[in-house]
Amino acid sequence: MYHELRKRGTRMPGSVATGLAAAVAPAFVLERSEAVPLLIGPHEDFLIIAGLGGTACDVGAVTGDAAHVYSLGGAMGAACMMGLGVALARPDRRVLVVTGDGELLMNLGALATIAVMNPPNLSILCVDNGHYGETGWQRSHTSLGVDLEKIAAGAGIKRTATVAVADDLATGALLLREGNGTSFVSVRVKPNEPPAFRRNFDASFLRDRFRAHLFGDRSARAAP
Repeated sequence: MYHELRKRGTRMPGSVATGLAAAVAPAFVLERSEAVPLLIGPHEDFLIIAGLGGTACDVGAVTGDAAHVYSLGGAMGAACMMGLGVALARPDRRVLVVTGDGELLMNLGALATIAVMNPPNLSILCVDNGHYGETGWQRSHTSLGVDLEKIAAGAGIKRTATVAVADDLATGALLLREGNGTSFVSVRVKPNEPPAFRRNFDASFLRDRFRAHLFGDRSARAAP
């Protein structure tokens, strides 16, 4: 129907456009406060790069803002590439990037670079709620049918999964912990507020603390 309207030069009515979008849009039914902790599991097993906004709160609620976590603030789209750098620098540690659909959409090219490098110790968890929570809850492309797992697989990441219902959680958690290549897991959650967590925005402190953890320096300064 859409293509016929295009051929005739007819503008598609709003109700038709809405109906078509609804037909291809995925369901977002999981509670993020339950799904994300189950997927991460024992967080001490990872070095964690957390994206800005909601995902930083997700990670903070799970880890208590521990020293093995580096949370971004204002660097939208940077989480995956920072995780790649850490994974390449520390092949002896498992690295987990926790990002959101809005942030990942800002830098989809990162998935291509990660696929080419394919570090076996890197996992990416995308918390997809179909919205830009930081800028007013506008709908993101994933609520209109864009599939981030398919994009990751198309880029060349061989180990991917979408967690859409509770029965998928165990498979997703296992994929994030397996080696032998980069893994990508997208978890579709309700567009609710992230966990209430007061995060630290002191970038220099977070840098120094994370670096000290990486190198085992016990002299890292205390949180301000």
